[in-house]
Amino acid sequence: MQALVLEEKGKISLRDFDITESLGPDDVRIKPVAVGICGSDVHYYREGNIGEFVVREPMILGHEASGIVLEAGENVKNLKPGDRVCMEPGIPNFKSKETLQGMYNLDPDVQFWATPPVQGCLRESFVHPAGLTFKLPDNVSFHEGALVEPLAIGVYAAKKAAISTGDNALVLGAGTIGIVTALAAEASGCANVFIADVKKEKLDFVKEHYGDKITAIDLSSETVTDTLKNAGVEQVEIVFEASGSEKAFEGITDCMTPQGTIVLIGMPNAPVPIDVVAVQVKEIELKSIFRYVNIYPRVIGMIASGKMNVLPLVTKVYDFNQSLEAFEYAATLPGNEIKIMIDTGF
Repeated sequence: MQALVLEEKGKISLRDFDITESLGPDDVRIKPVAVGICGSDVHYYREGNIGEFVVREPMILGHEASGIVLEAGENVKNLKPGDRVCMEPGIPNFKSKETLQGMYNLDPDVQFWATPPVQGCLRESFVHPAGLTFKLPDNVSFHEGALVEPLAIGVYAAKKAAISTGDNALVLGAGTIGIVTALAAEASGCANVFIADVKKEKLDFVKEHYGDKITAIDLSSETVTDTLKNAGVEQVEIVFEASGSEKAFEGITDCMTPQGTIVLIGMPNAPVPIDVVAVQVKEIELKSIFRYVNIYPRVIGMIASGKMNVLPLVTKVYDFNQSLEAFEYAATLPGNEIKIMIDTGF
């Protein structure tokens, strides 16, 4: 079938790819309609690896997707051909200890699309467990459906933070994940949400599209303390660290209330120092997330209800036959782009 294939570091091709997948009784066969380009896709393209995950043989890219059910296994009752769906891209061992305890995202043997050696979804069709496939409401578009995957990280982080209505939150890092986390925090009940970074183009995007919900802080010219003060906020109850930068941990508790919560989302490239005493004297609670778990229905519901307006995040769209151009563009890391989407046309 036609697929977008990462042949090796720095080389992508559109070509026929020999892959056969049988439909099990609990599976569905899906035709992808919209697929987002993730930073991890670009990283594999540019670097050939992410940590211990190394591209050693041709791999189909893509894991943020929505599509249409083509065929359903005999045990599948909740989905049928023609249904519009989105999919969780990580398939755990359904008998593992982690999965049986409800933490399937922590299963060390999870098979995650487009993570070597697992094939991704930028192809004509694929087979996927029905239990990890979710029907989209009529008022949720395919682009919104493809955004559910990155949104799931932000919504899961907001859930982990245990937000109380009226809390104030600060998000460190205004990349895609930082922005969706800020949106999730606001939709989950925060009275004020601040997002801080040094990347002016990202902050300008936030101001343009979400300025009524999120206050952008340009750390190159203003301080978090002054911005909070100008907004009438003395301290924040929650800090979401979404940058993965070592600098983000410098004074991270300074603007926090006693017994506040830090949620760690970004993944630093190396161990980072943290002032344990500063955490202790305020009894700050440290939490962390790894991807997400049991969160897709909540994300879809938040989009369908209008709690989260996410379509502005799709800043550029390419056709499938333009996929090489799309990845070349994404690899330049344009500061004014948030999510680049591929419409497959299959």
